Amino acid sequence: MKKTVFLFIVLMQLVFVGCTEKNKEPKAESVKTVEEPLTYLPFKTVSLEDMSAFKEPSSNWQIVGDAYVDRSQKTTLTSTPGTGVLVSNPAPKSRGNLFTNFEHGDIELEIDVMMPLESNSGIYFQGRYEVQLFDSWGVKDVAFSDMGGIYQRWDDTKEEKGYEGHAPKINAAKSPGLWQHLKILFHAPRFNEAGEKIKNAEFKEVWLNGQLIHENVEVTGYTRGTKLHEEVPSGPLMIQGDHGPVALKNIKYKLYGSDRVTLANVEMIEYDGGVETLPSFDTITPLRTVKTDSISAQMATGKRASKILVYTGNLEIPTAGDYTFDMEFLSAAGILIVNKDTIVNYELEKPSRFATVSLQKGQVPFKLIYNKISRYYIGLGLYVEGPNMEKHSLTAKQSYMPRIRNPKNDIFVEVEDEVIAQRSYFMHNGVKRTHVVSVGTLENVNYAFDLESGSLLKAWDGVLLDATPMWYVRGMDQLGVPNDFNISFNGGPEFAFLENEKAVWPDTIPAQVVQKQIGYKFDTSGMPSFTFKMNKTTIENKIVPVEGVRGLNRQITITGSEPIWFKIADGDEIKKLPDGSYLIKNENYFIDFSDKNGTTPVIRNVNGRDELVVELSAGNQSVTYNIIW
Repeated sequence: MKKTVFLFIVLMQLVFVGCTEKNKEPKAESVKTVEEPLTYLPFKTVSLEDMSAFKEPSSNWQIVGDAYVDRSQKTTLTSTPGTGVLVSNPAPKSRGNLFTNFEHGDIELEIDVMMPLESNSGIYFQGRYEVQLFDSWGVKDVAFSDMGGIYQRWDDTKEEKGYEGHAPKINAAKSPGLWQHLKILFHAPRFNEAGEKIKNAEFKEVWLNGQLIHENVEVTGYTRGTKLHEEVPSGPLMIQGDHGPVALKNIKYKLYGSDRVTLANVEMIEYDGGVETLPSFDTITPLRTVKTDSISAQMATGKRASKILVYTGNLEIPTAGDYTFDMEFLSAAGILIVNKDTIVNYELEKPSRFATVSLQKGQVPFKLIYNKISRYYIGLGLYVEGPNMEKHSLTAKQSYMPRIRNPKNDIFVEVEDEVIAQRSYFMHNGVKRTHVVSVGTLENVNYAFDLESGSLLKAWDGVLLDATPMWYVRGMDQLGVPNDFNISFNGGPEFAFLENEKAVWPDTIPAQVVQKQIGYKFDTSGMPSFTFKMNKTTIENKIVPVEGVRGLNRQITITGSEPIWFKIADGDEIKKLPDGSYLIKNENYFIDFSDKNGTTPVIRNVNGRDELVVELSAGNQSVTYNIIW
């Protein structure tokens, strides 16, 4: 999965021959000073204050404040007044598709969508090539017609009339009623001067809920469902409104042209390396100096040798504007200087990667230092994005090639005919947990429970664990790795003795509270329950799959002599829905709370963050609820 990393740029004093003033730190006047350096240039946002961003919308389309889906009602979407959300509720006499005012060729689009139960819609790039929007929650074998699929083409003259549909690599669709995020990079078809198509349209990347579901998929022509049958260099986005209800928000895009930054007059000087701190270059002897038309880590000579490569030359800037640079290294460090300004300084301990700088059209001098510290790894990547310019590499294709695992060596823990409880180390929010049990069920719905904190960490479906890091490279990490498509919970203390309902929830177990693991036991079906004590209060957790849907049912039993609070969930916002369930935003899942003893949770806001909590009185108490995603 791709991850966007926000890192602070650290300007470091640099000593080498070639700076304007020897032994002085280069200035950085043109670098944009922001709290978190941009990792990409800004998107344009489609305003959803009114319908003015769209062409002649039919009455099934409206701007509203929020949308709600009753998960028990098919193709049903309700809304509340306001702005910021676009909805379509087709009716027999109002089922129009929606077209944007802007047209596009190459485009990067991000959008959030909400699908009602069994509903169907689609996004058509240039009004012709469809990415399917569909309620595919729980579908085992996904097809082109499922959420995120690239829809099929159609030919009445063929025996197999439907052809060329592309199913997603995995089913990353969430439950009806949850917002789902799509990120799509689309390349338009290309035409010569005579108007003849010389290159097909292509979905370069399609991401659904953080999962890459398509990559480099060509589409030889318009897909089924469009009425625009002539392929063209540009066209509007179309959102399907003639099938089922759909809600959309946070629509943003970037339009890309064909301009690219290129290199000119590049020279490379190679030195012996192996040190983390760069030497003064006037005190060491170059091994060689060569003219080159590219930048590549592969230019380091010698087998398993540590080297320093210093590149100088010019960047050909096609248009004036802001440019974002991104550097990647494998067991190496480096510095990028543009227009005599140090804009990126990547150190092993402080790996700053990104910088945005304003540049004028024409040739701009640059210097790049690649410090290959490790003998065993080769890897240098330099990428740039500019005005109406897709992010592209300035380094050779073979320069940055992270080690790819051989699938033959992969070790997965998979559930076959019995429940599995696997102990391992487990990463959660960047912290390695050392007392974790990951439980895989016969329904292939899994979770990780931390015995030390007594808290639920993650939930996911599919393969239980990738255990490869527990065995290879001497098993140094000892990690069990869950499916990338998962939801994460707070992972901190879930139970606390609070003075009142406004007290701040502790981040760790307070010193005056003694928490002790009792252990875990298995029932006749193989499902474990986890028990621990806080002072004199005994807490038992049992977590089982929800029948028929992707979800977990959590059953908590408490025996104690004093009241205790339980934090069910926290998030940027928690909203109680009309059906009585709770929507937990940022991780984006439902809590379907049902307590047979009549205990009702409350939503509270502490330090700007919502928490769903319930107070349990002394004695024997139980809490039962479902987690749905």
